[in-house]
Amino acid sequence: MSARPDGGRAVRAVDVLVVGAGPAGLAAAARLAAAGAGRVEVLEREPEPGGVPRLCGHPGFGADGRGRALDGPGSARRAVRAAVRAGAVLRTGVSATGWAGPLTLEATGPSGLETIEARAVLLATGARERARPARLLPGTRPQGVLTTGELLRTVALFGPDPGRIGRRAVVVGGGRTAGHAVRLLRRAGVPVAAVVHEGPRAAVGVVGVPVLAETVVTELTGRGRLAGVSVRHRDGRVRTLGCDTLVLTGDWIPEHALARAGGLPLAPGTHGPLVDGALRTGVPGVFAAGGLLRGGVAAVRAAAEGRRAAAAVLAHLAGGDAPAR
Repeated sequence: MSARPDGGRAVRAVDVLVVGAGPAGLAAAARLAAAGAGRVEVLEREPEPGGVPRLCGHPGFGADGRGRALDGPGSARRAVRAAVRAGAVLRTGVSATGWAGPLTLEATGPSGLETIEARAVLLATGARERARPARLLPGTRPQGVLTTGELLRTVALFGPDPGRIGRRAVVVGGGRTAGHAVRLLRRAGVPVAAVVHEGPRAAVGVVGVPVLAETVVTELTGRGRLAGVSVRHRDGRVRTLGCDTLVLTGDWIPEHALARAGGLPLAPGTHGPLVDGALRTGVPGVFAAGGLLRGGVAAVRAAAEGRRAAAAVLAHLAGGDAPAR
């Protein structure tokens, strides 16, 4: 490690820098380190590695070596162990803040500011759900409006405590994410008044909760704390659902701030980095995988994509990769 004489920022060199310790980043790091790619370093801004799965206490995250189904935390622990055993270096609480060159990233963490130079960079920063401002929901700005991720973090920090979440909830969205939110609220002892989904009833995989299909939220009411949501049905009927908690699910978008800052071309549909079949971006030596490419991606698929990106990184390090298309 060295320091620039002008600013005192630490300057370090690695062979492969992976940004994001979720399923894609950890799977890629494990394969790269096991294949002898040199120093493989993973940066994770959260205090613990594992990504969103470490907060999801339900099955659906693959299986262990004995064929037993894994829940999210089990899957995350397994991925972390694999990366560390292979020789990858995981650094948590460290955020990549910008670029100092095509393959040079600026970062900040417990040890201060630093510049990290790499022979290859893999972006695996994942995805996030759109928050209330991005969804343009009209009405007041009360407390009690959460995304699924915020609900997961609240339960992870404070346990299934209704006092931290609310007394009556409405869930917006469909598919698996809405179902996970409903089950999590139930475990926390919070009754779910309804699931509101703008699509058909068949797209909502929940049981035992009223489903308002082909319905949209038109307004939030309440001062200080959420008091209710107004919804409009397809036939024009309008009604108000009393609740003090609203959970917004789905509507995933790539966490692409770092990719944009690096000038990577973005795909017009997903707004994730534009990549070729080998997951190479428009900047030579920079790769991308996982939820960053298209929003919400199942953890098993993201991990498989991370391993595929690792193969392309290895080819790049060996000087045998063709130009990206």
